[in-house]
Amino acid sequence: MRKKETINRHQKLAFKVLEYIYEYIDADINIDYLANELNVDRVHLQKVFKEQFDTNIYETIKSIRLQKASNLLLTNIHSTISQIANQCGYSSQTSFLTAFKKKFLQTPKEWKNGGYKKYSDDILKTSAIDLSHKFDYSSIEPKIVKTEDQIAYYILQKGYIYEDGIKNWKKIQAWIYTHDIKECTQIGIFHDNPIITPPKDCFYTAAIVPKGLDKEIESNLLTLKIEKGLYATFEITGKFGEVLPLIRWAYHEWLPKSGFETNTKPSFAIFHKNPVFDENKEFEATFYLPIQYS
Repeated sequence: MRKKETINRHQKLAFKVLEYIYEYIDADINIDYLANELNVDRVHLQKVFKEQFDTNIYETIKSIRLQKASNLLLTNIHSTISQIANQCGYSSQTSFLTAFKKKFLQTPKEWKNGGYKKYSDDILKTSAIDLSHKFDYSSIEPKIVKTEDQIAYYILQKGYIYEDGIKNWKKIQAWIYTHDIKECTQIGIFHDNPIITPPKDCFYTAAIVPKGLDKEIESNLLTLKIEKGLYATFEITGKFGEVLPLIRWAYHEWLPKSGFETNTKPSFAIFHKNPVFDENKEFEATFYLPIQYS
């Protein structure tokens, strides 16, 4: 029992670190400060994170910064490279240019002008996820909405791996039954774009927002705040696994032509019918794409 408690405690700690990184990716992230906030030793924090994600905190911060920047370079056509660098936590454009070229073997300008296509093609060739199908989304008419803060209970996984997603949603289903949750919203959070980030390195969160709770439930699941914001929403249906092509279309085709730009917040889908629990593996969902307009 003690071993299980330790595993759960370490997992929660690592998830909290990753949650913090995503939330504050546009700022200077100090690991000493983070360790103090989480009331743990810095060395212990780094060790636990490495155990959970097989990479260290510094490399994760750098990787997420570059992933976010590589996406914004494609979607935010009216932003300068310097603005995008700042938005992803780089105080120096020179350091951003150096880090970007080292990872992608091209400059941000070359990437923005079409250089990303070969990088993306190479990812798709080696990916276990089939993103080659072209779906017709032209009939989807998005709505612009403003959301409020939501507190969600969640399980996070590294890699857009269907089998892991199924297991995690079933764990959440068992959690719902265990705590006698009568009504909740099911949300899949997509932290990364699988077209330009290898799917094995993407993070996905299966989450629920219970309704009518008087107080927080103490359990193995962590809570996170899905922050309020401005979103373009798309009503979508399909088969299990077909949300990812929609993400590709929304970021790479709809967004650059829309007049809007995006930010470093993740996109997410609210499932009205979850494919994991449907006998035909079909889903009905509202997809939320973070946008900004100024």
